[in-house]
Amino acid sequence: MDFQITDEHRDLQARCLELAEDFASRSAVHDREASHPTENYRRLREEDFLALNVPRELGGAGIGLLGHTLAFEALGRGCPATALAFNMHASVVGPLLYSDEVSDEVKRRVADLVVCDRKMVAGNFSEPNTTSLIGERPLATRARRENGGYRVSGRKMFASMLEAADYCAVLTYPEGATSSTAALMMLVPRVTEGRRVESNWDVLGMRATRSDSLILEECHLPESAAVYQTDDIRPFRRNQAHWFWASYTAVYLGVAGAAYDELLKVVKERRPEGYEQALAYHPDVRRHVAEMSAELQAARLITYHSAWLSEREGATDDTMAALFRAKYVVGEAVSRITRQALTLGGAHAIFTGSRLEQLFRDGALGPIQPPSTDFCLHNMSLFELGLSPEELMPPLKPDGQGPGQRIPL
Repeated sequence: MDFQITDEHRDLQARCLELAEDFASRSAVHDREASHPTENYRRLREEDFLALNVPRELGGAGIGLLGHTLAFEALGRGCPATALAFNMHASVVGPLLYSDEVSDEVKRRVADLVVCDRKMVAGNFSEPNTTSLIGERPLATRARRENGGYRVSGRKMFASMLEAADYCAVLTYPEGATSSTAALMMLVPRVTEGRRVESNWDVLGMRATRSDSLILEECHLPESAAVYQTDDIRPFRRNQAHWFWASYTAVYLGVAGAAYDELLKVVKERRPEGYEQALAYHPDVRRHVAEMSAELQAARLITYHSAWLSEREGATDDTMAALFRAKYVVGEAVSRITRQALTLGGAHAIFTGSRLEQLFRDGALGPIQPPSTDFCLHNMSLFELGLSPEELMPPLKPDGQGPGQRIPL
């Protein structure tokens, strides 16, 4: 199938592969220390990657999801945590600059912030009471009007590159709203009174994303901090799903590719004592490599197709099904490929600091990364069967206080 990959796409991919090689040289250290790869972010900033998906008419490169997918698959092969965290910027900036629901004035302001001032924006929508298995995101973080601006209080979780970004886009519930799906997105500067970070990101994989918790205690923000408000955020989420969450799929595709390439290197170079041939000649190794190659290529084609379809059709049912399908397939593929690569690498590969050991742990997060495997399957089934979500039984017994069952205070 012709995905209409252009010379511009190929040049961008080549640049990212070059960057990935540099990032890979420090990836193990940042993983071990769970430290911010700030030098990688600095390099990406210098290379104008902050404006990668900013529309051309607003001064950016105007790269769509297909080009973005090629780029972040390549970046994910070097330092997966850098690629995953830095994509947070694109996943927030993209929806704001491409949505018809966002005013031209706000778009211009955000674009100037990114293109002219070269500011990096993180995103923080998750809260302690949310779960990607169900997908609903009731907001406990509150924003109330005060003195020509807002007072914001709440606790957020999983805020990647929080202390490296200049701003964090925070989703809040506006005081006075009467809909459970209402939301107000605000840009919180890194230096804001009442804003603090709880460093609790001590996890299995993707350790250098530093996805810590953000605490907001009566933070005063100006009127200009509000960039998007709605009584029903669901259409916004759907129409911008390709940026909000599908843009992360390519990173895990890159992790799978990196593990596959590292395994090939290991089995080609390692020759057991007393034998003339390297492990690559072993029939079991050859069979597993063939299986991994087929699964990797299938995942790649499905992901490219979903990105191509998103650019071609927008947020149609076919596109949404394709995006969920790609995330599901890649999540399962990266988990299996990294696990198999670690197994074939043998006992020598399981030591901390081994490239295969790190990629195994990073890949383990693929099925968990929102939308999780089961949530993807749930949505794919609705599209395939033509079912309405409103006609389904709730997955868990409601307590009468959940989203859609009460009006939040």
